[in-house]
Amino acid sequence: MILDCQNISKAFGTDEILKQVSFHIEAHEKAAVVGINGAGKSTLLKIIMRQLDPDDGTVILAKNTTIGYLAQYQDISGGQTIYEEVLSARGELVQIEEKLREMEGQMHSLKGEELEGLLEKYNRMHHDFELRDGYAYRSEVAGVIRGLGFMEMDFNRPVSELSGGQKTRVFLGKLLVTKPDLLILDEPTNHLDMSSIAWLETFLSNYKGAVLIVSHDRYFLDKIVTKVIELSGHEAATFLGNYSAYAVKKAAVRDAKLKAWQNQQREIKHQEEVIARLKSFNREKSVRRAESREKMLDKMERLEKPMEEQADMKIRFEPDIVSGNDVLMVENLAKSFGENCLFSNIAFEIKRGERVALIGDNGTGKTTMLKIINELLPFDAGKITLGTNVHIGYYDQEHQVLCDDKTLFEEISDTRPQFTNTQVRSVLAAFLFTDDDVFKRVGDISGGEKGRLSLAKLMLSEANFLILDEPTNHLDITSKEILESALNEYTGTVLFVSHDRYFINKTATRILDLTEQTVVNYIGNYDYYLEKREVQMQGIPAAVKNVHMEGRNESARQNWKQKKEEQARIRRREAALKRTEEEITGKEARMQELNEEMNREEVATNAGRLSEIHKELTKLSGELEKLYEVWEGLAEEEC
Repeated sequence: MILDCQNISKAFGTDEILKQVSFHIEAHEKAAVVGINGAGKSTLLKIIMRQLDPDDGTVILAKNTTIGYLAQYQDISGGQTIYEEVLSARGELVQIEEKLREMEGQMHSLKGEELEGLLEKYNRMHHDFELRDGYAYRSEVAGVIRGLGFMEMDFNRPVSELSGGQKTRVFLGKLLVTKPDLLILDEPTNHLDMSSIAWLETFLSNYKGAVLIVSHDRYFLDKIVTKVIELSGHEAATFLGNYSAYAVKKAAVRDAKLKAWQNQQREIKHQEEVIARLKSFNREKSVRRAESREKMLDKMERLEKPMEEQADMKIRFEPDIVSGNDVLMVENLAKSFGENCLFSNIAFEIKRGERVALIGDNGTGKTTMLKIINELLPFDAGKITLGTNVHIGYYDQEHQVLCDDKTLFEEISDTRPQFTNTQVRSVLAAFLFTDDDVFKRVGDISGGEKGRLSLAKLMLSEANFLILDEPTNHLDITSKEILESALNEYTGTVLFVSHDRYFINKTATRILDLTEQTVVNYIGNYDYYLEKREVQMQGIPAAVKNVHMEGRNESARQNWKQKKEEQARIRRREAALKRTEEEITGKEARMQELNEEMNREEVATNAGRLSEIHKELTKLSGELEKLYEVWEGLAEEEC
């Protein structure tokens, strides 16, 4: 065990953040901490790093453990270049290498014992240098820098000129090349494009040390982690497996808790009805029995109803009218900024009901294309045609559709002047803005809050063609899942840009890959895109290259077969469960008959009959125990 967190609690004033949080990380294990915004994920990491003191509990690290920590925001100062800054993380090897070169220079001027002494020292140092991959560290540093999205021409750029996101990438590079025993990463994919994220996935999957990650990138977590620590309601629960396995198990746990709560509620209601009936008989014996039941009911440990997190934020997009089948036609589109050609000769169509993801590396022109379609930017050549009755709703990652000087209340009321104050407040409440929050200035709220407000305005637009630029930015996982559900239920058409591959996988029916100044069309979701990209790109010259799902029919047949097999399994289980319940009922009824017979006066004095009844009761009890086990096994199979 490399890290052990025991009963960590933390509050800020009266605001409780963490309560008795416990988990551990084994050496070489890859784990994720997940939870909604405000659940305490970053607070927990800071406590582990001893940047915050817990109110209670302890953090135990294995002896001599080295830790590398990436916070969400890193600021690197100084006059070094990107390459020099990352290389400085291997300072010891740099010094050893310089010392070796110095000793090599001295060898030419020494003789005899002095030379022998220097050679002996040189060999020891050289052996240590080799053991620490001294001949590979510079190429490794360069590989990490390239992997994190910097070009060769960027290597000599001063760090002081970089943006905040670029500085965070440089700091991440320094951490990766130091190879600590435990890497703790807080939102490491925030400033990476898809290629860099894919590179980081491979790096971390093969990393020999332990990794603890906080991330909203579910696809990233799926590829790397084998354990998920969920922070919910101030407490922690641990699930083995990747994110998808966690999501399934979490749903099953919640369903089980909900069923248990519902069963208890039915039992409480039943007991209350029995108590009421007994009291209504108005007999001393019945009243005593009613009081006895009341005492038992009072002692019952009441279960809390499990909260439905997704019920907090409510999104439902509804188009006002149905568009024509042809929604968008793009022909020979081109755009350059000076000598920088983003794309040329672009052509594609979007049909009604499609959900199309526009993907590509940073700087390829995805946002530019969305702005051109929305007539926010001019294009150099080509033609853009909207279909009949197409009404666009635009979500801008820079939130230019919002006015910083307005209040949240004014943004909604100006969008829908016919709304009453109550209706405006209801819309804002659906996006988690309540009480005095509605009177905050837009310019004073966070990026995540602006994102939610933009989604609220988009929901009210009643558009039939949604164009979304990074709609999941600043959203926590629960909010992303709500948005996914809303888009999948939407009857209009969607074109969106996103780096969130899990989101793309769940929502896209088609992918346009903006690469090498053109677009490549993939008819499927993100997993399909990954599967077919390499095959499709081999020697097919065209402005738009189409790839079709050759295996779609076979896949559909397999899915149908699996569905039928699952239905048959469920029917067999239900039949077995019903037979078992009938046997249990029959044997319980027989035991009741025998117990009543034993209480009859003529049997109570018949030793022979009492012996027969006792034997039959013993046999029935054993059979019931086995039936209960069978029933439990069948009931568990349902989960």
